[in-house]
Amino acid sequence: MILLDGKKLAEDVKLELKGEVQKMMAEGKRAPHLAAILVGDNPASKAYVGTKIKFCEDVGYGSTLVTLPGDIAEEALLEEVEKLNKDEAIDGYIVQLPLPRHIDEQKINLAIDPKKDVDGFHPMNFGKMAQGMKAFLPATPFGILEMLRRYQIPTEGKHCVVLGRSNIVGGPMSILMARKGYPGNCTVTLAHSKTAQLEEELKRADILIAAIGIPRFVKANMVKEGAVVIDVGINRIEDPTKKSGFSLTGDVDFEGLKDKCSYLSPVPGGVGPMTVTALMLNTLQAALNR
Repeated sequence: MILLDGKKLAEDVKLELKGEVQKMMAEGKRAPHLAAILVGDNPASKAYVGTKIKFCEDVGYGSTLVTLPGDIAEEALLEEVEKLNKDEAIDGYIVQLPLPRHIDEQKINLAIDPKKDVDGFHPMNFGKMAQGMKAFLPATPFGILEMLRRYQIPTEGKHCVVLGRSNIVGGPMSILMARKGYPGNCTVTLAHSKTAQLEEELKRADILIAAIGIPRFVKANMVKEGAVVIDVGINRIEDPTKKSGFSLTGDVDFEGLKDKCSYLSPVPGGVGPMTVTALMLNTLQAALNR
């Protein structure tokens, strides 16, 4: 089994991006600039945003963090979004999810300028992606594509099963794996918790992308010998041996699958670092578009 090491890939891409920034600066252009809006004090959101800001520092991007109280009114948040839309010094930005319950995430998403939507969530970018046009791809699917490409995993003619149908991962992933080109040209099944005979569907996969949000859901008996398995899940489970009281695990039973797969991504250290990396690649593209 070959481990799909997202941490190592992220470091490789960092070096590439650092070179791109130096090249831009040598040509008299400014470095790409990423902004993030963080609403409230969710610890996980703070950690995610901190990772993104650190990545910017490492490669030479400019970065701006807009922190807002958890009880901010929806209209006030929309005003902050509009400020970033109009700020010519900002190439791309994200609104860190999840947002407080009183705020309509869809309304906020629609307010983001598609040209600065480096998370790839705006319907305009999603629609362009679905039609095979140039667009900002959603960060996690984009990161998975980079992982497949950089490990040179064959995809043409393969049967890919995407487990999970979210708008952020499962839906776009199924479209991207079926598209013409590489990585792509797969025959794709989009499966989920309501799929009849789910285990049989999973066993057909040459490439399985698990994003169902259930800890260690995919067991060894659900996967065929030699399959490529990419674990998108990140779940907190109680673990008294850890100082924090919990550990992170994916949607796949890693220990059970590691001797059966040809390639397998770990959690943590697999798809997670590639999601942040994809966001930075989108930000570079936004700057180049400018």
